[in-house]
Amino acid sequence: MRLSAARTAWLGLCLIVAACGRQAEPGASVDGGGARVTGTIKAARPASANDKAAADVARLARSDAETGDKGDDAPGDTAARNPMLAAVASTIAATTSTAAAATPAQSPWQEGVNYTRIVPAQPTSVPAGQVEVLEFFWYGCPHCYALDPLIESWKKTKPSYVTFVRVPVMWQDTHRATARLYYAVQSLGKIDQLHTEIFREIHVNGDPLVAPDPSNLAGDEHVQAVFLRHFGISDETYDKAFHSFDVETALQRAEQLGLRYRVEGVPTFVVNGKYVADVASAKGPERLLALVDDLAAQEHKR
Repeated sequence: MRLSAARTAWLGLCLIVAACGRQAEPGASVDGGGARVTGTIKAARPASANDKAAADVARLARSDAETGDKGDDAPGDTAARNPMLAAVASTIAATTSTAAAATPAQSPWQEGVNYTRIVPAQPTSVPAGQVEVLEFFWYGCPHCYALDPLIESWKKTKPSYVTFVRVPVMWQDTHRATARLYYAVQSLGKIDQLHTEIFREIHVNGDPLVAPDPSNLAGDEHVQAVFLRHFGISDETYDKAFHSFDVETALQRAEQLGLRYRVEGVPTFVVNGKYVADVASAKGPERLLALVDDLAAQEHKR
């Protein structure tokens, strides 16, 4: 995927300031969740007995070459003078080569560095054979906005066994207001069409899509309804979705998930209820999605 110079610069900035945190909104409280532990995935392969034996044979071969009858042997004829030594060396070399080929490549990801393991693992809401990938986000977060084009491209190529779900954070009234917008538009079957448009309205057009007092639901609804008129959604239709039971239920679940996973910054990814990662831990936006793919593949094999 090609990115403009401005987009590239913005993604670079994401490496420095990797997430929007709830601390940016004073008065937030943290609750719920489980403990997290860290560690490494794999250690480097230690020297094997075959490696040491091969080195011993090589030393013997050099000694034999130095002390043999050099007048009769051509250079490199040590094997001819000592066929047993040559056979042993050949056998060890073949065994070592086979063992090296059978050794799996060391993973580029380190637990506790690139991602965090969730202990205990949390239940997911996907069918058997599927791997759940959650993205916690906030429409007002510039880092979520910068990452979103990559996510949209990734969605088109992600494995079929990955079920991707966006979860808006619910830290403060401002977050709840845009979370309600997300679920209301989703309930109308328009989220695929309007998700990017919502981001653009906020970050390009400077419209926060939230009332000056975000705790005022009527004000939030009016601001959002005015925006949605441009996409053929009537005020009446949006009003029904905005106050619907489905939206209220979705908002409650989003809040529970945020507490369960102790999400304190966005964008944050959770893979199959077991692993948490973000742009900073993965060392880059593209690497984050590669990490998500690898963790999902690992879970799918279980």
